[in-house]
Amino acid sequence: MSEYKETLADIKKTMGVVLDQFEAIPKDTLPHEWAEMKAYSFGETKIPAKYRELMGLAVAASIKCPYCVHFHTRAAKMNGATDEEIAEVAFLTRFTTGWSSILHASNIDLEDFKKQFAEVEKYMSNHSK
Repeated sequence: MSEYKETLADIKKTMGVVLDQFEAIPKDTLPHEWAEMKAYSFGETKIPAKYRELMGLAVAASIKCPYCVHFHTRAAKMNGATDEEIAEVAFLTRFTTGWSSILHASNIDLEDFKKQFAEVEKYMSNHSK
């Protein structure tokens, strides 16, 4: 069996179905792409699955990809995320992208921002103990 067919069989064994996206990419790239997806979407990593999927949802919402939003929302719920956590991710995504827009549109100097935030870190570290 070719590496491509073995990879398709592993996808079906893991997911129950081979999604169209796997057949839409060049055959020689599928084994590598699947290995990464299997490891980081379905395997154990340093970041727990629920948090990986919530991060994926935040990115998906930022890039406005309906496929990714659907995947990461459902995967987050499969990994124990609550509706309240998903709502918080939606807010945090808007919050972060909103402040990013303000910082960029206002042409805030990045080095000045880093210096100011270093002061914030020092102050908050000293006052949280």
